[in-house]
Amino acid sequence: MKSALSLMATKTFRPSFRFAFWMGVSVLSALLIAYAFWPSASQVDTGQVTRGELVVEVRAEGRTRVRELYVVTAPLTGHLQRIGNRTGEAVQKGDVVAVLDPTEAILLDPRSRAEAEAALASASAVLELARAQLAEAEAVHDEASKESSRLNELFKKQVVARSAVDSADMSLETASARVAAARASVARAQAEREGARLRLDPPRPSGNAKRLRQLTAPASGKILRVHVQSETAISAGAPILEIGDPSELEVVAEFLSADAAKFNPGAEVRLTGWGGPELSGRVRSVEPSGYLKISALGVEEQRVNVIIDFDQAATAGALADAFRVDAAVTVWSSDDVLQVPVSALFRDQGRWSVFRVLDGRANITRIELGEQNQNQAAVVSGLSEGDVVVLYPDRSLRDGQRIVRRAGGAV
Repeated sequence: MKSALSLMATKTFRPSFRFAFWMGVSVLSALLIAYAFWPSASQVDTGQVTRGELVVEVRAEGRTRVRELYVVTAPLTGHLQRIGNRTGEAVQKGDVVAVLDPTEAILLDPRSRAEAEAALASASAVLELARAQLAEAEAVHDEASKESSRLNELFKKQVVARSAVDSADMSLETASARVAAARASVARAQAEREGARLRLDPPRPSGNAKRLRQLTAPASGKILRVHVQSETAISAGAPILEIGDPSELEVVAEFLSADAAKFNPGAEVRLTGWGGPELSGRVRSVEPSGYLKISALGVEEQRVNVIIDFDQAATAGALADAFRVDAAVTVWSSDDVLQVPVSALFRDQGRWSVFRVLDGRANITRIELGEQNQNQAAVVSGLSEGDVVVLYPDRSLRDGQRIVRRAGGAV
């Protein structure tokens, strides 16, 4: 009986092949599910904290211009003869660069001509009136003169009193003053009539070589631009051409006023983006007055012009007047500073932070920064030289998360 029970127990608890198979399948499934839901390592780009030179620059767009620019303008209204000089030609001080034939009058439209004719008729009438008043005043003066002479003779014979002679003399002086006033009125009326008459004269180029005005170059240099090339009528003060020395250049760059406030005279400047090699220069001055400028995005910006001088021999080459350049002014620099890539920085709870790589995991590290440029930032505290940090950290990256290099190798 005991043997039978033992045999039955042995048969009951001995695992069968089917049981072992399904048990293995269950364990393998559990392992696969665990592996599927197990957090995987994030692929990241990494950079290193280094020590070396750091330069902080402020950039803006500018243009070159001739330091001393001379604009030749028309001194009189007239007929400008065709300019023989071409842009880029060299001229010496005193060379004739343009010839102007002054005109004597301006063409009038029908209404203006009618007004001028009416003004001439009015001036002629005023002149006739002034002449009549002069004739009257002269007649009165002649009568007063005769009366004064007659009374003076009678006074000598003691026929009339002294008061009568004084009264006659006063009348003569009054008549003389009226004659002088009448003559002045006649002169004024004649001038007004002559002015009205001149307005009706058609424009006539003199054609006389003695009346031609030769315009000369005020300084030696090259003709930078010609505003009026063809023969044409021109008004007084209109620009004709510009002269300057293209070897004497400076740069005018438009910086934000907040950035320009950091500049000191003599600050180093890198000049690029003009189509040639990088040039160097120095800040000469910041203009004392700024201006409002609307950016391409419609943002109002307060800007100010910064004047930059080229270093010696920096302008040799194809750089000329009114060329576009990119100016980068150095506002801070250091030869030995601990620095971290700017692409590794982010804000966490209001403080600058980075993900430092330790044992294959990303660890949030609070840091304190100093000066920075577009690529690197100076580290005051929180990191050491040689530390590896995560570049371009993703929002999903968490403190302590496992990471691997994007190239596939372990960190």
